[in-house]
Formats: sequence, structure tokens, C-alpha cells
Amino acid sequence: MGTVAAQCPLGISAHFHVNSRDLHPKVDFSTSNFTPNGEFSRVNLYPNPPSPSTSKGFVGRICSLPNADDFIWEKVPTPILDMVENPIHLKNLSLKELKQLADDIRSELSFLMNKTHKPLNASLAVVELTIAIHHVFHAPMDKILWDVGEQTYAHKILTGRRSLMHTLRQKNGLSGFTSRFESEFDPFGAGHGCNSISAGLGLAVARDIKGKRDRIVAVISNWTIMNGQVYEAMSNAGYLDSNMVVILNDCRHTLNPKLEESLKTPINALSSTLSKLQSSKSFRKFREVAKGVTKRIGRGMHEWAAKVDEFVRGMMGPPGSTLFEELGLYYIGPVDGHNIDDLLCVLKEVASLDSMGPVLVHVITKEDREENSQKHEILDEFNKCSNSTDSFQSSIHPQTYSDCFVAAMISEAEKDKDIVVVHAGMAMEPPLLQFQSKFPDRFFDVGMAEQHAVTFSAGLSCGGLKPFCIIPSTFLQRAYDQVVHDVDQQRIAVRFVITSAGLVGSDGPTQCGAFDITLLSCLPNMIVMAPSDEVDLINMVATAAHIDDRPVCFRYPRGAIVRMNKSLCSSIPIKIGKGRILREGKVVALLGYGAMVQNCLNAQSLLSKLDIEVTVADARFCKPLDIKLVRQLCETHEFLITVEEGSIGGFGSHVAQFVSLDGKLDGRTKVIFQTTYFFHKFIFLIDMSSAFPVETSLEYAIIVKFAIFMYFQQRKGLGGEDGR
Repeated sequence: MGTVAAQCPLGISAHFHVNSRDLHPKVDFSTSNFTPNGEFSRVNLYPNPPSPSTSKGFVGRICSLPNADDFIWEKVPTPILDMVENPIHLKNLSLKELKQLADDIRSELSFLMNKTHKPLNASLAVVELTIAIHHVFHAPMDKILWDVGEQTYAHKILTGRRSLMHTLRQKNGLSGFTSRFESEFDPFGAGHGCNSISAGLGLAVARDIKGKRDRIVAVISNWTIMNGQVYEAMSNAGYLDSNMVVILNDCRHTLNPKLEESLKTPINALSSTLSKLQSSKSFRKFREVAKGVTKRIGRGMHEWAAKVDEFVRGMMGPPGSTLFEELGLYYIGPVDGHNIDDLLCVLKEVASLDSMGPVLVHVITKEDREENSQKHEILDEFNKCSNSTDSFQSSIHPQTYSDCFVAAMISEAEKDKDIVVVHAGMAMEPPLLQFQSKFPDRFFDVGMAEQHAVTFSAGLSCGGLKPFCIIPSTFLQRAYDQVVHDVDQQRIAVRFVITSAGLVGSDGPTQCGAFDITLLSCLPNMIVMAPSDEVDLINMVATAAHIDDRPVCFRYPRGAIVRMNKSLCSSIPIKIGKGRILREGKVVALLGYGAMVQNCLNAQSLLSKLDIEVTVADARFCKPLDIKLVRQLCETHEFLITVEEGSIGGFGSHVAQFVSLDGKLDGRTKVIFQTTYFFHKFIFLIDMSSAFPVETSLEYAIIVKFAIFMYFQQRKGLGGEDGR
């Protein structure tokens, strides 16, 4: 382990402890109260998480080492927000006070963003919209649904959760998304996006059947409208004609650079006036009367009038607005999303209409990226100090699995011009920008359209290319039907790269990648593999590139690589279905899959200090399973423990099935596998003697617990006659 000290110009000293096996370098500040690395006299296999008041974790980049809030500014007063405990308190506020409330919430979010170092720009963009919705509608009686969790933080502040916002995405804290278990103001959970209209329509139909009169509001973003479920829900809403309000929060982001450069929807006095006219009760009544008259006249008059209405409204509205009309939603907009006066006027008119059917209100917003200028000045001063130590920063900043994957992909793409990349999901990982810039014609980012991404990749493969389809584990679940029917059934060579696999820390169960092993390993033609470290990852990229007769998938987790101080070697394809033994031992064998192999190695290192020698094996493949390796481990060990980061039905289930069918359970070997649904992944402190490391993970502790228990169970059985 190496230790480096750095002095900042503001008098804050930082000490960096670097170990090649640590996922992140440990950082200590002389101005902060950190738990020291002390000596412990006992082993506790059921550790408790460190108290937030006594320790503070720093992960990742050096540029974020100084805690800016410790020395930049104090919290800005928020007098109006301090009086608002729930949405009912908004009803009597004047327009001027509502504008002040928007400033207060924006200050509160900016303070939280700097305090927690979490991006809140999406919520900053919808502050005025959130205030207007809660001012007009009456939650929780009226149901307000969101489809993107990052936009809901102003909503959380206004609905009684302000005092807990500092616990956002922490253990036992507030969820990063809306949650039905958290508040009555969250009628439906938001996580993967594009579900608010479908859920809202279900609530609207249930309301109609039960004879209730509550109103349904579904807020969607332009990121999620590229997913097919949104249009399926809109089409069904138009057909059922149930009363509901859909608000499209258009922050003017697009995956098409040509659209970014083109003229954007104008927001001016004319568009504001037209939006108010479209939402007004008198205009809607006139429109309904005109429909009735033309129907009575007959002789094609109604169809002709409908075409004229569509043409005129299409001329008044922005490009594409008639699409929503064709789906059956009455379009209103565009509306300035930062003008509370306009928002209140339009939403009040919409809320006052009965039997109006589904309405879509198009709101234009802009993500607020403005920061406190004082903070910028101080951080700029720190960056000047940091720039003088660029080589030191590059050696400390941990390289991630994504970095290694992209480097391997670039290497393979340079050798094979048929390799292309298709990416789907909420946001693209920064390292992928390197591949996109180097091969712009061979990189396709489809956004939140995972189903399309899978079938699109299948088409590319049928056309003679070698597609690598990159999808986060949790988002791949949406495209499972396409994986089965469009890829595996037809034995099409699509290479699935499953990112963010396993536990994902503070993102919780919504983004947890726990099910991909189970879902894909049951498919007849799919090859399922997982690297234990970055070297294996590079080799698996080469392996996948050489497979052209069937689909293949491999997963890798978030976080830093294992061998941070080692240069990566050239890729070597791996023999399909071949695992390996990494450590030789007795009695107990740990058979790890994927990133969990590193926890097995850490457990083996700890157990060896207790004079307990265990075997560690890296399965590499879940399907086809290395049955020769599994059979060897069963024949030479009393206990076989499988270790994976996934759900029941995954790697451990495949091993147990083979061992059972092979008759190995009829002898002395016992197979143990345990799957736990983790809602968060945290680092724990374990009490142990000074010879052992003081930091370990929850999985590490579980492995050690099982290994020690099984080892002493075996010793107890052997020593029964002599009384031991």
C-alpha cells in the first residue's frame, strides 16, 4: 500500500491510500472526522454500517475531493419554502409568492446538489412546472405520476419530504424515484421511465368504473417518448377517451444532432396566446358544437371539417404536434415551462373541463446549470493546484470496467471493419464517447428503445455485420421478448454487452441488475459468460467477436477494475465453456461467477490467515457450464459454495442442477448457494485482528461466514471420536 499526501491552497490536506486491490483509493482529510484504521480484537461476521455522523466516504475522482460545502457558503434563506409543509399550503400563495417559492426550491436543490454531489439538473428544470401542478391539482386525491425519477425532487420537497432530502439514495433514506412505499403523494413508482401514461390510464379507467371524480396527471419527458410503450399508451388513451392530463416536459434534448442544429419550437407571446386559447373552456365548447353541427349536416361535412381543424391546428402548433392529435390526445402548446403565470392559466383551464378526454400539454423547459459564482471561484483555485499534479491524478483516478471495455472494443473494431455498436438505455456511459468519436458511422445510440435495439442488432447481423448490443442489465428486461424471438430462436449472432450488472449501490432495486443471468442462461442457443477482472473482460470481447453462429452475452459491473497498477495486455479469445482454478485448497471450494470471484479471493486471503485453506475457482461460463471443473471440485471437496451477484435461478441453480443430475449429491459433497435481493450495496467495517484488513463488503462477509461454518462442521465430524 502506498500513501500520498496533497496540500490544497485553502489549507486542507488530503491523504491518499492506494492499494491495487481496493476498488477505490481511501481518502482522509485533516479537517474531517474519519474513523481511523485501528486494531480490533474480535471477528464479527454480522457488521453494522458505519454511522453517518462518524464517517464519510469519498469515492472516485480527485477533482471532487474537497467538500465544497465545508468552506464555500452557508445555506441561502428560503422564507416562502419554510412555510410550505405540503401542497395544500400552495393554494393561498399569490403569483409573486409562487415565483419566490420557485427561487427558494431552486436554491434548496442547488444546496443539496453541492452537498450530496448528485446531479439534480433535471429537477431544477421542472421547478415552476411542479409548483403549478401542485397549485392547480389537489394531491394526493388527484393522482400525479412521473416517469423519470430525476425530475421528482422538487415534488418530494413540496410533499413533506424536505427534511429527509439529504438522505436521498442512501440506506434507509429517500428513494431516488417515486415510491408508493414512501409517500401517499406517489401513486405509482417511477424508475425506468415511459410508464406514467399507461399507469395513469389504468387509474383513470378505474376511477370511471368506481364513479369517482379525481383527476389524473401524467408527466413524461422527451427522453422517454422514444420508447414504444408511450405511444401504445397514448393510442389506447385516445381510444378509451378517459379524462386525463398528459404533460410533456420537453427539455429540448435529442439523439439526432441534425435536430439539435435545426430551428427549435419558439416560445413567444403568440405561442403563449394560442396555448391559452386552445385550453380555454369557450374554445373547447365551440369546437364540440361545431363537431355536432357538421355531424348533423352529413354528406362528408364532418370529415372535411375535421381535416380543416387538423390543418389549422397543425399550422399553429410546432412540427409533430399533429401526431398526438392522430393518437387521440387534444394537443395544447407549446407553453413556457418557466413562466408560472402561463402554466397556471393553461392548467386551470384544463383542470376545469369535464368529459374532455385525454389532453396533452406541451411544456418547454431548460435544464438549469447555473451554479453559485463564489463556488466556481474557489473550485477554480483548487483546480489550478490540481492541474499541476495531472500525472498524480491519473495514477489515483481508478480506471473502470467501462474504460477497459471501450478500449478493447476500439482495438477489435480497428482490426474488423464489420464490428458495430448499438447502445440503448437512459444515458450513455462517458467512455463510449471515445468509440463514437472514432467510429461515428459504426455507432448507433437509440436511447430508451431497448426492444428496437435488440431487433435492430439482429438485422445488422443478418446483413453481414457484427453488432455489439450494449444495454444496462435492468433495461435489458424490457427487451426480453425480442431477445427470445428475434435473436435466440433464430440463432442470430448478436453480442449482448450487459452493463451495470449486479448491485448498483445507491440506485437501489430499480436499477439493480440482478436478473440477467437467470433470464439469459435458460435460452437454448445463448452463450452466457462473465469476466472476473478486466483482463477477462478484454478476452471476452475478443471471444464474442469471433462467435458468428449463435448469440452470446457477457456482463460487467460498475466500478473500478481490479489491477489498477497493471497495463492491459492484448486480447486472447477464451475457449467456450472453460473455467479455471485460481487457488488450491481443501475441504471447501468457492466457485465464483463474474465479479464475485474477487470476493472469493478476498475471502480466501482472510481465511488463509486463520489457517483455513479453501479452493477458489472462476467459472467464467454459466452456459455452457464447465462440467469437468464442477465435477472435479465435487470429487475433491466436502463443500462447494457458489457465489454470484444475481437472483435465484441463475448460476448457482445451474450448478446445483448439474450436480444433482450427475449424482454428486448422493455422496459426501454438499452444494450451498444463497441469493439475497439487495436493495443497496454498502461498505461495512468488520472487527478483526490487526493482521487483517478493516474494510470488507457484505458479500465478502457472507462468503467467510459460510466457509468457516462448513470448515468447522467438517472438522467437528472428523474429530468426533477424540472429543474435539
